[in-house]
Amino acid sequence: MDIDLLIDVLVDTLKDTLTLIPFLFVTYVVMEAIEHSAEGKPEQIIRQAGKMGPLVGALLGALPQCGFSAMAGTLYAGRIITAGTLVAVILSTSDELIPVFLAQGAPVAQIAWIVGVKVVIGVVVGFAADAVLRALHRAGDGHPHIKELCERAHCHCGSVDNNHHSTYANVDSNDREERVRNHIHTRGSRWKHILRSAATHTIQVTGFIAIITFVFGILIEGAGHDAIASLLNGNPFLATLLAALIGLIPNCAASVAIAELYLEGLLATGPMLAGLLVSGGMGLLILFRTNYDMRQNVIIAVFIYTVSVVCGLIATLVIG
Repeated sequence: MDIDLLIDVLVDTLKDTLTLIPFLFVTYVVMEAIEHSAEGKPEQIIRQAGKMGPLVGALLGALPQCGFSAMAGTLYAGRIITAGTLVAVILSTSDELIPVFLAQGAPVAQIAWIVGVKVVIGVVVGFAADAVLRALHRAGDGHPHIKELCERAHCHCGSVDNNHHSTYANVDSNDREERVRNHIHTRGSRWKHILRSAATHTIQVTGFIAIITFVFGILIEGAGHDAIASLLNGNPFLATLLAALIGLIPNCAASVAIAELYLEGLLATGPMLAGLLVSGGMGLLILFRTNYDMRQNVIIAVFIYTVSVVCGLIATLVIG
């Protein structure tokens, strides 16, 4: 294989992976902080805010980066957000859409309507998914499951809380000064542990992403722009199915290829929309890495793919 191709893919892999690290780290810090909180208020706030999650998630996903979809995958694995919110984020995620369109001199109005359609679809489908799951009593128990996520990652997140309880168990209730010193020490140790656990999660997931991104990058670059164009420049129905499959590839090169083919006139509006709807950055990849229920992951991925194809076919019938 061409050494220049390998270097280009490696550079793109490093760039795509490194940009996710801050998002992942912040997400895990927040999750660890919630898990170590002694009060029940965070859970109450999460449950109340969760009803509007699809709207907020879709708006955040529209920003030109794929970090929020990665955060959404992690937050759903910990059951901090709903399935509908996760779906809304992935469907609305613009990934490389906006930079590619701007670089090619596409009209702002064209960019706005595509992003707007993705957001609207994300909001509608997200709320609908949550409503159906609640009606079927499949929406979960409404509580975060961060502890289980940490146990599967073997990061020993609960050890600080255990130390906290054992420390206070041996303190004389009349010795307030000693209690305060222990409390301050425990708080400091807790935050060190939170940051260490968050870093452990981030390193594990980042390594997984880097490997998968590199492999898919090689496949996409190896296939070539012309080969992808020939696959998609045919029967509208088949083109929509294939565009959505390419969009499922967890690599920014997939959304770049779809956007460029559309701007070059080699891809119709319907297939383009299907491919960009399902192209949710690293969201699904993170979901498969962190969520223990593989059957659930597959259902979510198939659901997003189906929604994208249906929307693409509708766009083909309406727009042509």
